[in-house]
Amino acid sequence: MKIEVINESGISISVAEGSGRVTLVHPGRYHRGDRVVFTCDEPGWYDLCLEDALPAVLVYVKEQVVFRIPFGTMSRVCYPPRSFKGKQHLLTAALADMNKVALRRNLALNPLDQHGETGMWPHSAANVETRGEALFAARNAIDGIYANSHHYPYPYQSWGINKNPNAELTIDFGVAVTLDEIVLTLRADYPHDSYWIRATIEFDDGSREVLELKKSTEPQHFPINKRTVSTLTLKELIKAQDESPYPALTQIEAWGIITRDEN
Repeated sequence: MKIEVINESGISISVAEGSGRVTLVHPGRYHRGDRVVFTCDEPGWYDLCLEDALPAVLVYVKEQVVFRIPFGTMSRVCYPPRSFKGKQHLLTAALADMNKVALRRNLALNPLDQHGETGMWPHSAANVETRGEALFAARNAIDGIYANSHHYPYPYQSWGINKNPNAELTIDFGVAVTLDEIVLTLRADYPHDSYWIRATIEFDDGSREVLELKKSTEPQHFPINKRTVSTLTLKELIKAQDESPYPALTQIEAWGIITRDEN
């Protein structure tokens, strides 16, 4: 395994290698265009911490992860204010404990998710995000942060749909998973916010679940029929008939287990 920091010119400025576990101490400030690259010898589950102000995350990696360092206030607005700052950074990666991998858990969680190809899963994507801003990006709905009583700034980031009734959010798990529950936490900055009264989850096996939602600040739990899939899409979002045009999603959780032959 290898972790390295590569600058905008493609030059490796810090690197560390290891077997089973690797630790990189990057002795310098980040600059615009820097990226962290994690490379593994074989596909599998890894515990990654590519920014020490963020929690370590369990992700599936096929070959290489590319994490682009967010630069500038508006790019960093959905991260803790201390993130990516300072003159020294600790980055770690380790082979995951397979007992942990096999547990029933929220399989959508990934605070390291970003736009575009990242090389790690789970991964989110949406057909619309409010004004294209990081504060309303799809990745915010799987970052594990549930603060939902306001709509700006951190830690109140969310997936915003720019008032688009055809908005869709897709979670790609990267492997086959067996799901049994969906949990949605709506952004709840009422009365600024509206809310959805109904949503549909469509799975890549063609099956669907219709979820009846209510105005609430709390996570809303929906047990579903077990199915083995690799993606889900949140769609057909029906807004309440209230004055606010701003429904938004703080978190989506997908509870289940990794399909046995993916362990």
